[in-house]
Amino acid sequence: MPLKDILPGRIGYGAAPLGNMFRAVPDDQARATLQAAWDQGVRYYDTAPFYGAGLSELRLGEFLADKPRDSYVLSTKVGRVILDELEEGARELGEKGGVFEDGLKNKIVHEWTAEATERSIEDSLKRLRTDRLDVVWVHDIAQDFHGDLWLQKFEEARTGAFRVLDRLRDEGVIKAWGLGVNKTEPIELTLGLDEPRPDGFLLAGRFTLLDHEHALERVLPMAQEAGVGMVVGGPYSSGVLAGGKHFEYQPASQEILAKVDTLKTLADKHGVSLKAVALQFSLAHPVTAAVVAGATQPSRIAEDRAALNETIPAELWSELRATRLVSDKAPLPQGA
Repeated sequence: MPLKDILPGRIGYGAAPLGNMFRAVPDDQARATLQAAWDQGVRYYDTAPFYGAGLSELRLGEFLADKPRDSYVLSTKVGRVILDELEEGARELGEKGGVFEDGLKNKIVHEWTAEATERSIEDSLKRLRTDRLDVVWVHDIAQDFHGDLWLQKFEEARTGAFRVLDRLRDEGVIKAWGLGVNKTEPIELTLGLDEPRPDGFLLAGRFTLLDHEHALERVLPMAQEAGVGMVVGGPYSSGVLAGGKHFEYQPASQEILAKVDTLKTLADKHGVSLKAVALQFSLAHPVTAAVVAGATQPSRIAEDRAALNETIPAELWSELRATRLVSDKAPLPQGA
């Protein structure tokens, strides 16, 4: 089933911050943010065992427990099994070291075999307090976590997780599956396979105002040709496009901060928010089924919904093209 037929609305809630991403978030604040998302009409929620070693799923499951199951769409990820055993010290998380240091201390096993995939799904169902998942993403089989070993991890997933999820989709247990990654190459490799048959992908951080030219060269045209949809994760580039100080899960460089200042100056000049420009840019490509944006403050949810509906003058898009801040190959919102 096409992702656009599964996902309700054009914007979902990305629950990575509920895993204490970058900082500890009090339980009442996490719940208030989820309540704000629900009140604003958000009905698609994306999470993962990796986010805070199960903390994000636990918080999301607690919140959704009293909501009718048919009233929302839920996606989570496989590739990490969370154990009861606790571990001390810093975890080896590739380029994301320290991102969830305030999460739970449960040991995380990184594995994409068939057995681990089935266990991961069973554990996620318990943490999320639900009897089914709508979409399952194969998480982080890419260079940012595994360096030169990423192809080995990809092959483990191809012969394990891919086949399990293909079967579960064909049996009607889940509605769709695909990869949830921060790099384009694993998606390109998957699209080149005859089997299995993913329904779409979650691509985080690679189709934003700050980073989109590489995705436009290969992966987005390939997805369009294959007729599969894409969920754009991290439309605010880890928060730096929404007033934060992180880019690519790390403190933003001066170069990135300067570029954001330029973008904000242009947005201010035309009387629109930079959030609106970022959000609507990521939604403009025909393969984009939805974006998922994270938040830990209730007020941010209302800002996201307002950004979705802001009218952005065509002159701003023209200026962004003229200054080469937006690629000539990037589709722009209708009427721009």
